[in-house]
Amino acid sequence: MPKKIPIRQCVACREHREKPQLARIVRTPDGRVVYDGRGKIPGRGAYICRSVACLEKAVRSRALSRALEAEVGEELLAGLRRQMEEENRDG
Repeated sequence: MPKKIPIRQCVACREHREKPQLARIVRTPDGRVVYDGRGKIPGRGAYICRSVACLEKAVRSRALSRALEAEVGEELLAGLRRQMEEENRDG
């Protein structure tokens, strides 16, 4: 029997996609906001498409901060932006 892949919604564009296609940002129980590359860090998570356009939209509309109920640091956003640009260039 094939394994079911969970579906999650992007906080920016609101499209539903398979979980591996999205990036997960998490607010940990101690209040830090971090990128969760493996999808296993405990805490409140928010999903976003792996595109710079969705990341920019989520920042502009504050959707990411609202979903996490926390401020998302500029350093994390810059790192995500770089990673997404590299993924889109390579893939």
